[in-house]
Amino acid sequence: MLIRSCLSTTNTTTSIGSAVSRPDVVVSTTKVNTAMSRRKPRSHAGSDRQTERSFDGSTRSTEPAVDDPTLVYGRHAVRAALHNDRRHVVAIRHTVGAGDAMAVFLSELPEPRRRSLPAPQPVDATELDASLPDGAVHQGLVLKVTPLPDPNLSDLIVAWEGRTDIVLVVLDQVTDPHNVGAVLRSAAAFGASAVVLQDRHGPPVTGVLAKIASGALDVVPLVRVVNLARALRDLQENGFWCTGLAEDGSVDLGRVDLGGRCAIVLGAEGAGLRRLTRETCDALARLPTCPPIGSLNVSAAAAVALYQARLARTGRDDLQLVNG
Repeated sequence: MLIRSCLSTTNTTTSIGSAVSRPDVVVSTTKVNTAMSRRKPRSHAGSDRQTERSFDGSTRSTEPAVDDPTLVYGRHAVRAALHNDRRHVVAIRHTVGAGDAMAVFLSELPEPRRRSLPAPQPVDATELDASLPDGAVHQGLVLKVTPLPDPNLSDLIVAWEGRTDIVLVVLDQVTDPHNVGAVLRSAAAFGASAVVLQDRHGPPVTGVLAKIASGALDVVPLVRVVNLARALRDLQENGFWCTGLAEDGSVDLGRVDLGGRCAIVLGAEGAGLRRLTRETCDALARLPTCPPIGSLNVSAAAAVALYQARLARTGRDDLQLVNG
């Protein structure tokens, strides 16, 4: 009898709770009316600040730059954004030293996409530094873009009709953009179809999150929902088995069946899964660790769980051939 479980993690604890066997599931393809809110980029503009020329030629504040959600930087993030036809690119800038890399990225694009992009502009590195938060590692490449449209969970469920092999990651009040970016990167690496998080208790999509995601933001849909428990129920009604990671789980992750339609649920830093989330999951499981380490943070736990889910779909001998 296969064991399926529901994953929930804490900031420093990751585990999986009580195991239950998964019954045969009839997948419904009825469109789910999950309420979705649309997050708009936060404005940081001030009315009385000193200004100078900004990234796109307009004026900007001379105060320290904020994490602008319309700037994508770093080689992996820039390359993924250029390859994403849903991304509207307003401006392309690079240092002289990064010009060859930008030329390679552009040469990889289909001709229609390449013609739709603005001409690259070489600039001094200090100009790129001034447009980004202190310490941002841009590697000489920065794009000015419009934010991606927010995907809708109900629309994705309809788009997945007929597919029986889908992995999702669900985040319960995970607020750190570094953690969310790292989870997105693992989701892309191990073939997850989406990352779902709460709208009010999730970080906005900024350049920092996109940089940490290393291009995954343009590959894996980041879905915001108003009510996480309701979203889990919608997934369950459409054939998903929701497995939560919890430190007090009674079964190890390695014994959990993560095949088929599976949602891996991980909790917030410090608090873990909330009570209603735990109760809504189909099962809980734990991630065993060796003393003296009792737990992993949420992004590390997600990577372990996603790898386990990938093994369930490919087999250990075939995993190395996935990208071959």
